[in-house]
Amino acid sequence: MNARYMISALAVIVLFLVVLIAVQVPGLRYVFGIFIPYLALLTFMVGFIYRVMDWTRSAVPFRIPTTAGQQKSLPWIRYAPFDCPSNKGGVLVRMILEVLTFRSLFKNTRMRLREGSRLAYQLEIFLWVGALAFHYAFLAVLVRHLRFFTEPVPFFVQLVENVDSFFRFEFVYPVVQFGLPGVFLSGLVLLAAVTYLFLRRIFVPQAKYISLAADYFPLFLIFAIALSGIYMRYVTKIDVLAAKELTMGLVTFHPTLPEGVGSVFYVHVFFVSVLLAYFPFSKLMHLGGIFLSPTRNLTTDTRARRHINPWNYPVPVHTYEEYEDEFRDKMIEAGLPVEKMPVENLVEEEKKGVSHGRGNS
Repeated sequence: MNARYMISALAVIVLFLVVLIAVQVPGLRYVFGIFIPYLALLTFMVGFIYRVMDWTRSAVPFRIPTTAGQQKSLPWIRYAPFDCPSNKGGVLVRMILEVLTFRSLFKNTRMRLREGSRLAYQLEIFLWVGALAFHYAFLAVLVRHLRFFTEPVPFFVQLVENVDSFFRFEFVYPVVQFGLPGVFLSGLVLLAAVTYLFLRRIFVPQAKYISLAADYFPLFLIFAIALSGIYMRYVTKIDVLAAKELTMGLVTFHPTLPEGVGSVFYVHVFFVSVLLAYFPFSKLMHLGGIFLSPTRNLTTDTRARRHINPWNYPVPVHTYEEYEDEFRDKMIEAGLPVEKMPVENLVEEEKKGVSHGRGNS
């Protein structure tokens, strides 16, 4: 059993038990329902801005874009305008494809040994599908939850809800028919995708080797968020109006704790707050880092332009010619080759050559 993911799982379980017990005390509900969400949002905003500003201060003296195609060179050589963009328009298209479709992940390959020592490469299609499903399902869940923070609810939120709950499931048992009119697929897809990403870190040796406890912790947090949300919607009903009253109070800075909000709701909010506060200090910050990555946002035009390191300020140097002028006699004495022989040595060599020529004649 991997101790790394066990530590993360135990941490999430302990947090769950602490919140579940603490919210039974009426006074502590203000802490978990008002104070912690505000603190988490403040931590997220300050941490996110700090990380982004810190990255913007990092110098990028070299042209280091990751390329997956032919760079633009001669007119009769076909080049890859999006994999090796030579202008800002190509970089923009590349960034859009990277952010919306994870294009570089789609091109990712996995190496395996087959038939003894034969190397084989295959595309990581399942990883790409799992990552795409996870991110878009998470986005759909976030958009749907905007209905708790807005009044009136924007049209695009209603549109996402209608598309997300397009499939309706009904259960018929002898005479009584009951249904679940709003089964949101995004929640189920999110749970399935995060399960796949977790199992991949467990069963793929390479991913397991490089995975740390900090990599498993956000996965378990998302597990807890998804399970608690599904539990509230389909198992134990909560007062949706009371929940919206609480969230609208947070948004309008008039916090209130209405009656009818169950303990599971506070657990759900607490896990979301922990994920929000943890976000800027984890690998989840690739959300902001992708836009500042020099391997993605730079043009590949090193054959057309010469990029000079701005740090190359004039410094005193000691060239080889100066080194040889300083130590030429000692180099000749030691039998080391030199590029420029002294005049007297050249005269001696010439005399030796002439004398050898007369002797031979």
